[in-house]
Amino acid sequence: MSLIKITALGLLLGSTYAAAGDCVAPAAPTIPDGSSSTMEQMIAGQTAVKAFQAANIDYMACLEPAMTAADKRLKKSSGDEKAAAEASYDETQATYNAAVSAEEEVAGQFNAAIRVYKAANPG
Repeated sequence: MSLIKITALGLLLGSTYAAAGDCVAPAAPTIPDGSSSTMEQMIAGQTAVKAFQAANIDYMACLEPAMTAADKRLKKSSGDEKAAAEASYDETQATYNAAVSAEEEVAGQFNAAIRVYKAANPG
């Protein structure tokens, strides 16, 4: 189920690429299976998660100017322009929120994998 959520978030992030210009969402890492992974695989998974988190922070920083610009357009517009500006702002904000959600989902999955690993490898 959680892989489906990450895939859906990735599709959402990818579909709003045009709204954020040159910002490219990082791909979510593969989370190791805590019940069958070795310590080395868990460490590699941790490294991949940390790299994803760093890339996601850069991605969100890239989105911030687009959000600010969309917010300014929204505040300055009226009539028909206001609806278009509001849609642009909402899309940019949804892209940013999806990036936050993707990071939370990846972290949650990895933390769950660690718990499973520790249960499977006591001591």
